[in-house]
This record gives sequence, structure tokens and C-alpha cells, in this order.
Amino acid sequence: MAEGVKLFGALFSPFVYRVIWALKLKAIPYEFIEEDLTNKSPLLLKYNPVHKKIPVLLHGDKPVCESMIIVEYIDEMWPQNPLLPNDPYERALARFWVKFAEDKSPSVWRLFRAKGEELENTTKETLEMLQNVEEHGLGEKKFFGGDSVGMADIAFGSVVYWLEVVEEVLGGGVIFEAHKFPRLHAWMKNFKQAPIIKENLPDRDWLVTFFKRRREAMAASA
Repeated sequence: MAEGVKLFGALFSPFVYRVIWALKLKAIPYEFIEEDLTNKSPLLLKYNPVHKKIPVLLHGDKPVCESMIIVEYIDEMWPQNPLLPNDPYERALARFWVKFAEDKSPSVWRLFRAKGEELENTTKETLEMLQNVEEHGLGEKKFFGGDSVGMADIAFGSVVYWLEVVEEVLGGGVIFEAHKFPRLHAWMKNFKQAPIIKENLPDRDWLVTFFKRRREAMAASA
């Protein structure tokens, strides 16, 4: 059933890692096809003609686009190790936090490009997002859905892991402070220590170097 699974992506992308984590949690073998986003392949343009973006999951001859839509497809296609709870209400809550991550996380990606007043505003947006999750998202649970990594953890794991990288690249004040967000810090520690996630995290030093070079190139071309 898992034959012919291919993932088009790039290893600096948090959105690609959402799909990688879902595939690994489900133990689905797949072929990874590295994309050069400065010279997108004809296959990427063929399989995602609307947005022309990564990630794209190709299952047989069926392309699926957008990271969390891909994760939902994976969860429905391969029911082992479910990423959503069985209970309808708990499942609705998980989907709420996935949508919250999708709606609010762009502030993290804007931090990377922002300067001056825009950086202040974007930092404020990011802090508000983190505070909402701290106060309302986790409670006393180990993960969003309880004792195992689920869909909402995948959505937010990519946001927070890359936020820590962006903080280091910017070299300013720390946004994701442990004393301000103790529940989120405990959750992130649990997330990174979950065996499948731990084995499939991108190298942080490599990411920091990659994004520092990208930011320097952006500044040089400004």
C-alpha cells in the first residue's frame, strides 16, 4: 500500500519536516527528492501547479500539497499509529490547534526577514501566539493529545524548533524563554525526546548556518 511514496522537499523547510515526521511515525517507506527552490524541477511544477511550493507528497500518481493537508492524508491513508484522537471532541480540539498553528505561525517566518518596527511588531505577534498555547493549549498533558505525538504536536513542533533557530540567527533577545513559557518548554523537551522525532530532527547547527547565510544574502541584495 505504501509503494510509490515520494516526497518532494528541501531539508531546511519546517513544512517538509512535518511530513517527514508523519511518515516516520507511521513507518511508511518513501523516497525523498531534494528540490532546489532557485531552480524548481519540472516534476514539482507538474505536481503542484497552483502554488509551485514544497512539500509535495506523491502517492502512486496522486500528488498531495500543503504540509498539514499531507499529514491528514497520511493519517487517513495509513491508520496505524493514529495522529488524531478517536474521540470526536478531542479530534476537534486537535484540529483547532493545527489551524491555530497554521494561522499564527507566519509571524515566526516573518521574524527572519523583519527589521526595526516590523521586527518589534512581529515579535509581539509571536509572543501572543506562544502565550495562547501556553495558557490554553496543553494543560498538564505531555503532548497536545495526551501521551503520544499527534497532529497538533507535528504542527507546532515545526514552529517552535525553527523559532529557536531564528532566534539564534537574529542574535537579539530570546523570545521563547523558559520562565515565561514553562509548559511549552516542557512540551518541546518531550517532543524532541520522542524517539522517532529525535531520530529525524534536522541538525540545528546546520540550520543556523544555512539561515545566517540566507539572511546575509538578503541584506547584501537589499
